[in-house]
Amino acid sequence: YEKALVLSLTGLNLWFQKMIPTLLPFMILSGILIRMNLSDSFARLFSPLLKPLFRLSDSCIYVLVIGFLCGFPMGARVTAESYQRGKISRREAELLLAFCNNIGPIYFTGFVFLLFPVDHPWAFLAGMYLLPLLYGLFLRYASSPGRKKRPGDPSLFEEMQDSIVSSLCAIASLGGYMILFNLLNLIPEILLPSKMTAVQDIIGCLLEITSGLSRLPHSMAFWGYVILPFGGLSCIAQTYSMIRETDLSLRCYVGHKAVQTALAFVYYTFLYAF
Repeated sequence: YEKALVLSLTGLNLWFQKMIPTLLPFMILSGILIRMNLSDSFARLFSPLLKPLFRLSDSCIYVLVIGFLCGFPMGARVTAESYQRGKISRREAELLLAFCNNIGPIYFTGFVFLLFPVDHPWAFLAGMYLLPLLYGLFLRYASSPGRKKRPGDPSLFEEMQDSIVSSLCAIASLGGYMILFNLLNLIPEILLPSKMTAVQDIIGCLLEITSGLSRLPHSMAFWGYVILPFGGLSCIAQTYSMIRETDLSLRCYVGHKAVQTALAFVYYTFLYAF
């Protein structure tokens, strides 16, 4: 019982201290921008660089930028909201979801690098962000963007209310998943012998990435960096909560994440070897 309480409190503290203050404001503001048809104006700041590269609309560029800058699960949320509002097509949404829902750079540099310091941080940043970006480029030129619906005229206060309520519901759901998957760490500790601590540590990362990394010894940093692109089962469940009101495929998302994790394994194997 005491162990279960500690694990539950870990998930609750991560949600309350990390996720709410860093994620909720972005959820609300991004929701308002999308609902008021202002997201394209923001995206035009980045269009000169990204549009010739990806050949996508400003609405897609907005999802790409927010996904990479704000991190998981904002990539999934802005993809779903943009798709529901008719800003992007289904094929565009599936394309963006495949590579834009990653661990955020603030989290990566401010948390992961503190846990597992490295001599060449740019090489690890490339592994975390350049790999999915190149993967997205490959997917973009392997598929057509599709057609999108036209949104209706927005009302500021109505859309603001909708964005706040939707964001609060979403952040509460994310907190529930963090608590649940932290609690599931009891299962490998009960079923596996105590000498298999390395396996328990890896399973912990696969269940809930933040608390799992916190318990991962420095000698296993390689596996932490490899698992980060996948994000763990908690991240997958949270992504589902972001896209569940759409017809976007969670199975395809998980498949793309598995491919990117395999690419990360190959990349970090060479990086650690040299």
